[in-house]
Amino acid sequence: MTLTAATSAALAAAGLDPQRVERLIVTALDEDLGDGLDITSLATVPFDAEGVADFVARKPGVVVGLPVVRAVLELVTDDSVVITEHVADGAKVAAGDLVLSARALVRALLTAERTSLNILCHLSGIATVTREWVDAVAGTSARILDTRKTNPGLRALEKYAVRCGGGTNKRMGLYDAALIKDNHVLAAGGVAEAFRAVRELFPDVEVQVECDTVEQVREAIEAGATFLLLDNMGVDELRASVSLVAGRAELEATGGLSLDRARAVAETGVDYLSVGALTHSAPVLDVGVDLRPYELPSGGD
Repeated sequence: MTLTAATSAALAAAGLDPQRVERLIVTALDEDLGDGLDITSLATVPFDAEGVADFVARKPGVVVGLPVVRAVLELVTDDSVVITEHVADGAKVAAGDLVLSARALVRALLTAERTSLNILCHLSGIATVTREWVDAVAGTSARILDTRKTNPGLRALEKYAVRCGGGTNKRMGLYDAALIKDNHVLAAGGVAEAFRAVRELFPDVEVQVECDTVEQVREAIEAGATFLLLDNMGVDELRASVSLVAGRAELEATGGLSLDRARAVAETGVDYLSVGALTHSAPVLDVGVDLRPYELPSGGD
């Protein structure tokens, strides 16, 4: 089993590592197949029966994950599958819209169905929720950020789904940016001390400082911080922080945010709203598979 060059290229174009995606799929298939057998399909489906699996949206939303579904199908069918994508990742779909069609042996299609849908429905759900948040703050200067509150092993895919939904990725992990939170401040002896400690050891890394109060915002700005995380602040505190900072730092509002008050938060003048629920609580988008027999085109052999 291996991915075709075209699918690897499609994954790479999406900002995904093809080898990591392949390992993830193999793990998911191993969970489903155990000793390698899909016993129901083996018992009920003739070995040479060929069919078409139509992936159809049951609910409206934003579809994401088609290159990954392609990879699943290729790995299960040993590249013998013929795939037609009817929409692109990030497209809005209505209930009943055809998303993707795959022609292969029916046994292989049924074996790949659940793994394909688990990924497609999950990522599409994240993109759909993200788009709702992005639409809620449209017309303001604020952008929607994700967080590290992702499912183990799925971070790259989930953050890709956020991008497809119109959101912006924050740091990928603990390694590519520093975020000084309350426990770091406590360990270092203060906001300024924590900021200086990170700056001295990692002078080229972006450093963000979490602030719970307007006074902490003042302290962080005086220490030289240029990116502040405003945690669980009300609208009045956010406005006061924006006024105090006066453009000297980027401001990210987080904690206690909800879709119905997203616009009010964005209108305070903050640069970002970070929403953990994009990845840790997004409901799946309902997509189903309709199987039909494959019929040769007229005149085929």
